[in-house]
Amino acid sequence: MTPAAPAAWPAEGARLLEPSVSYALGVVLAVTPELLPRPTPCREWDLRMLLRHASESLAAIGEGIEAGRVGLNPAAEDGDLAADPARAFRDRACQLLDAWARPGRQRQVIDIAGCPLAASAMAAAAALEVAVHGWDTSRACGQRQPIPRALATGLLAIAPVLVPRTGRHPLFAAPVTVAATAGPSDRLAAFLGRTPGHSAHARPLIGQLRQQVGPARSAQWRACHDSSGEKGYSR
Repeated sequence: MTPAAPAAWPAEGARLLEPSVSYALGVVLAVTPELLPRPTPCREWDLRMLLRHASESLAAIGEGIEAGRVGLNPAAEDGDLAADPARAFRDRACQLLDAWARPGRQRQVIDIAGCPLAASAMAAAAALEVAVHGWDTSRACGQRQPIPRALATGLLAIAPVLVPRTGRHPLFAAPVTVAATAGPSDRLAAFLGRTPGHSAHARPLIGQLRQQVGPARSAQWRACHDSSGEKGYSR
């Protein structure tokens, strides 16, 4: 049986990838070896673990864009990722942007265990994850650098499609209530289960691509997510 074609995705979501990566790269510049053991808003993850996860996610996205498919199993961890996760994050982020900018990449369809996903949808999901993990990293480093207003506003528009309010447990904590006067960065963090100003747990997005690609497609991204609670790609 021929797989159904992926649903169309607003181009605006894909255009958020570059500013999301730029924000995260700026935040990661503050990471030093001494900060790696610090806790993050992601439950049970210190900064080293968060950066390793984010780097693995970037590798999965890059694999999809370069090869047109994402394998079910992550590649073996390389020495750079283990030794210097901040540098590995920066390197993989730049590689991803280079791949995304090549002609034709943004119009392709990516296969994830037989589930076709528009590259623009993967890019939109990547933008959301990279930005929110940049926010997590900023908190862990004590910077509290918000996601830029225009970027956060754009991500707020697509977040309900990628992460619905209901049925998100155990992948994400429930949305947190914030003041009506809260800026878009705090509102985005709160929607994803973070408590601005406090540590809160919420789980990553991109790793969900690798494990479970069920037939239910209440939203395009949910067709390709993982319900596992393990660390690494499956969280």
